[in-house]
Amino acid sequence: MRAYVLKRYGGPEGSLLAPAPGPRDILVDVRAAGLNPVDFKFRKGKLRAILRPTLPLVLGNELAGEVAAVGSHVERFRMGDRVFARVAKDRAGAFAEQACVDEDYAALMPKNLDFTAAAAVPLAGLTALQALRDELGVRPGQSVFISGGAGGVGTFAIQVAKWLGAHVTTTASKRGEALVRSLGCDEVIDYTVQDIASVQGRFDAGFDLIGGKTLDQMFKIMKPGATIVSVAGTPEPQTAIGDLGRGRGLAALFWLISLGVRSRARRAGVGYRYLFMHPSGSDLALLAELIEQGKLRVIVDRTYPFAEIAEALGYVEGGRAKGKVVVTMP
Repeated sequence: MRAYVLKRYGGPEGSLLAPAPGPRDILVDVRAAGLNPVDFKFRKGKLRAILRPTLPLVLGNELAGEVAAVGSHVERFRMGDRVFARVAKDRAGAFAEQACVDEDYAALMPKNLDFTAAAAVPLAGLTALQALRDELGVRPGQSVFISGGAGGVGTFAIQVAKWLGAHVTTTASKRGEALVRSLGCDEVIDYTVQDIASVQGRFDAGFDLIGGKTLDQMFKIMKPGATIVSVAGTPEPQTAIGDLGRGRGLAALFWLISLGVRSRARRAGVGYRYLFMHPSGSDLALLAELIEQGKLRVIVDRTYPFAEIAEALGYVEGGRAKGKVVVTMP
């Protein structure tokens, strides 16, 4: 079976035995897989403090395909179903011809999407939904600031925030402005010429997809008591306990490394939360419903054949993609 296999941090290899489904697994013939920054970060060993699965490991975190077999305890799927999924964090496996997925992490694909578009949804779509709906509790009439609205998560975040009834402001270059406005964004800040901290008004919630200087500037434009959820900043103790299910050791490490950003947030009167999203078949089913109803569009920047996956990862790492990047299986 062809696969993008990590046998040592820093370099992938190329073949592996086909996986065997467990009792609650579905075996999926993968037709397409989405690429994300977490993929190249994991390959380079940058996430070893957070995730330490046993190597060798097939990389890849989201996929779309057809169910080829089901485990003995599977109740929700049958052979031939067209599904999409965000695979388990410690299991991965999407960059392969076949992958095993816990049935609770999968959902039926939207009927109006092909495999390529469906593979672009799970990780970014779930991240946006869980950040805005669950962590920030966005409500109708609120003002939400989203940094990096033209990226993979950003294109979903704008639409989810609008679905929740918010007034949305985002950052984008001139090249990305038309895209984010087409997704429903109300205000666009050209970050190449305007300082975020100079924005008039204050926001009820913030979703940070950039980190660094951008995150620091966002603290200055939030209303007192508002919260910023970040997927690009520094993990904090709740990330270890709530998102990763780890113990006090990792929580203490995250407490230490996030001390600076939490202090800056506290001085600004703003809450700070780093989110590591969780796989959820029920949330994916909701996203599928929104897509079928025309309330959520999927933006695919580029598609690569599986044989060019290294080039595709390099493009994602370059940070210039507008929407998602997907590899297709032959």
